[in-house]
Amino acid sequence: MSNYDLQKAHEYFRDKIAFTTGVHELDGIIQRNKGDFTVVDVRYPADYARGHVPGAVNLPKGKWQNPKGLSKTGINYLYCYSQTCHLAAEAAMELTRQGYQVMEVEGGWAEWEAKGYRIEQLAASA
Repeated sequence: MSNYDLQKAHEYFRDKIAFTTGVHELDGIIQRNKGDFTVVDVRYPADYARGHVPGAVNLPKGKWQNPKGLSKTGINYLYCYSQTCHLAAEAAMELTRQGYQVMEVEGGWAEWEAKGYRIEQLAASA
């Protein structure tokens, strides 16, 4: 007998589709620039400065309790370092508790960079 629970599997994949997206989809959202959305980079500020998704706001851990620059009416697309990084999921838990709608970007920065999508950098301080 198998312990595989078809109902739980169905619910898991339904929820995964509802609350995650990929870098390809995020790039399309950014290019179309329609609707109310914010891209949120939850990595350390120094990593954000070296390169981030165009238009992303930086919201590292420690700033989630009083977030700035997010949309309360639109979707906030959260990404962190990689597929195995849990910072975006941790941020999502805190932000949804505060009433923000969020989607986790699977693959994070590593996948965005690997696929060769556009990158913004902060200008070096003089």
